[in-house]
Amino acid sequence: MSIIAVAGKGGTGKTTISALIIRALLKRGIKPILAIDADPNANLAESLGIQHEESIGSVLSDFLRGRDSLPAGMTKQAYLEMKLHQILHEGRDIDLLVMGVPEGPGCYCAANAILRNYFERLAGNYQFVVVDNEAGMEHFSRKTAAAIDILILCTAYSLKGLRTASLLSGMADQLGITIARRYLLVNRAPERLSHAFQDAVRATGIPLLGAIPNDPSIEEAELAGRSILGLPDDVPAVRRAAELAQRIT
Repeated sequence: MSIIAVAGKGGTGKTTISALIIRALLKRGIKPILAIDADPNANLAESLGIQHEESIGSVLSDFLRGRDSLPAGMTKQAYLEMKLHQILHEGRDIDLLVMGVPEGPGCYCAANAILRNYFERLAGNYQFVVVDNEAGMEHFSRKTAAAIDILILCTAYSLKGLRTASLLSGMADQLGITIARRYLLVNRAPERLSHAFQDAVRATGIPLLGAIPNDPSIEEAELAGRSILGLPDDVPAVRRAAELAQRIT
């Protein structure tokens, strides 16, 4: 099992990149895949054409409020794990978990420990786990997931975007997150990256994985609410993402 985490500032297209990576893995026959939507905006399900209703955040909140009135003979761990499994969307090739955000005050330490154990056992059933992360990588900082094998830092085609990606990389180190490999990925990029931009990339010290072109087909699919998995193979962004995914896996 390998974990690919996609992170970046809001608006850089992390969800699109996550979906494109999942599509590329599936096209190579790599399955099953566990997709985790860890962004509070929770758009990965739509990009994958999956319907979902509940999140881990709502389950944890309900658990905290009702932990003193559990079914007779059931431990807190067994009950919470049962509820977590109920919200796991199981598909033919992709299973999906939506993290969400817990509601209301309270200490979630015990629940997070159960969640971490559940996730570690669950993730072992998949070849790849792809995480569409929030910018601050909060779920990883709480150790609710194992170490990251590949961290992809998405950036827009701008020097400001590069600085943000570099800050996020440093934040991950400060949080003590174990990362085997990390890369920069430029999304919605022009055909050629300017010399100034390439110099700025080298200054970050983070290897450049590549660039995904600005592709109207992606925007049209997103506006229409269509799954990225259904895009043709010859779409430029799809083709380029497949090349990059093969390089890192």
